[in-house]
Amino acid sequence: MFAMIGGSAAFHGPVVGPVVRSQPTVVMATPPAELEKLAKDLNPVVGYWDPLNLGNWDLWGQGSDASMGFLRHAEIKHGRVAMAAFVGFCVQSNGIKFPWAPFDAIPGDISPAAQWDMLSDAAKLQIIGFVGFLEVFSEHSYILEADGEKHYMKGGKPGYFPSLKDNFGVHPVPFNLFDPLNAFKNQSAESKAKGLLTEINNGRLAMIGIMAFVSEAKVPGSVPALKGMITAYSGEVMAPFLS
Repeated sequence: MFAMIGGSAAFHGPVVGPVVRSQPTVVMATPPAELEKLAKDLNPVVGYWDPLNLGNWDLWGQGSDASMGFLRHAEIKHGRVAMAAFVGFCVQSNGIKFPWAPFDAIPGDISPAAQWDMLSDAAKLQIIGFVGFLEVFSEHSYILEADGEKHYMKGGKPGYFPSLKDNFGVHPVPFNLFDPLNAFKNQSAESKAKGLLTEINNGRLAMIGIMAFVSEAKVPGSVPALKGMITAYSGEVMAPFLS
């Protein structure tokens, strides 16, 4: 299943409000300079825009730096998922699918969400289990440290994913997740920084795009620009989580 739904989890800015025990600590502060610079680099026209005032959020008492690392990593991660979802939705909507079971038995003229519904529980569990493995692998401090990095809430790089090829340790893995062909191995730090800005902007657009697709599929006419272009979906993707 190609299509996945990504949602935005991070904006940048300060939080103002009461301090609640076991809740994020809030402080009165100006936006951190690095966030203002990042915002201008991402979009010079809009600049620093933070309607939710999250710039100095103290998440679970971990400090503003750790909290900002969490929010920035969340946005990058969800942007990546949304980009995969956007492309996957387009691919599946055009009837393109894997030629082997169980995918070959699924009709190509129905909504991607309906195609997901037709997968067996075993197939869904394998997909969800693999995603869970990637999540645990990328969050584990031991694995990150073996790659010469730190956790994003402890001074590490937001969006960094450790090497599968070098750190798996149990079974040989022939390639890495984000650079399987080592195309960016010798890329300069400046080029990588520019690429990350592009990725963040593309991720933000993809989050809007995939939610527009899903909304139009579920409620035909809800996105006028897509009216008549998206196959309707009458099911409920969250059915397993509903009572």
